[in-house]
Amino acid sequence: MAKDIETAAQGGLPHKDYHDPPPAPLFDSTELGKWSFYRALIAEFVATLLFLYITVLTVIGYKSQTDPTSPGYGGDACSGVGILGIAWAFGGMIFILVYCTAGISGGHINPAVTFGLFLARKVSLIRAIMYMVAQCLGAICGVGLVKAFQSSYYNRYKGGANMLADGYNKGTGLGAEIIGTFVLVYTVFSATDPKRNARDSHVPVLAPLPIGFAVFMVHLATIPITGTGINPARSLGAAVIFNDEKAWDDQWIFWVGPFIGAAIAAIYHQYVLRAQAAKALGSFRSSSNL
Repeated sequence: MAKDIETAAQGGLPHKDYHDPPPAPLFDSTELGKWSFYRALIAEFVATLLFLYITVLTVIGYKSQTDPTSPGYGGDACSGVGILGIAWAFGGMIFILVYCTAGISGGHINPAVTFGLFLARKVSLIRAIMYMVAQCLGAICGVGLVKAFQSSYYNRYKGGANMLADGYNKGTGLGAEIIGTFVLVYTVFSATDPKRNARDSHVPVLAPLPIGFAVFMVHLATIPITGTGINPARSLGAAVIFNDEKAWDDQWIFWVGPFIGAAIAAIYHQYVLRAQAAKALGSFRSSSNL
């Protein structure tokens, strides 16, 4: 913490090789009059659409290749990409899409990420809400395309919807979603930290890589439990198009869990690792001594 709260070298001014961006205003109605705002919404919509299309199609393809009753059966239970391949599909798509959209919208592609960044004052309330709407609409459209192109397989293999697996209770599923989303959002904060950007500015691909890898690792751990949500838009899009009672009964897990995990990650990074609370207290004490 002493390293993070820089002491003055001369004249009481801290010397830093990076600059923390100012906190985003809670309400910023001027955004509604800017084309860049709507361009960011379009980018979030398209990115989430592509994310759901590729990943849900991968899940359904894997199930069809390992189902002995399916025309696409590969001949043995080990056919297809397997859980490892599914995890790579999710992580790889996040890596690609964050890389493509980071300079336009920030590359959120996930309401939980947006929520965490809002709590850290990285985005305004208006932008956060509109991002979430765009992400959810994109997810619904992406899964809708999968159903349109693979209608028979889609219904047979439950549409890639997130549901709690047999043998696990709702508390276990909720805990898996909280921890999984914490890992993801904590990685987002760490990969986009101004200090890291200043030190690693010569590697522009760095931020999307650990974010995508975090998604990959979390999927390996939680696919057997919940199918891995950690993205409320992903879970909602699949539930809306598949429209199954079980998917709707478990839907709250894939909203409450990720939002709690994102909030914990935001608090941990901003107020423990970055010591924002200590900085604010130090600033208050300095002004009191004037």
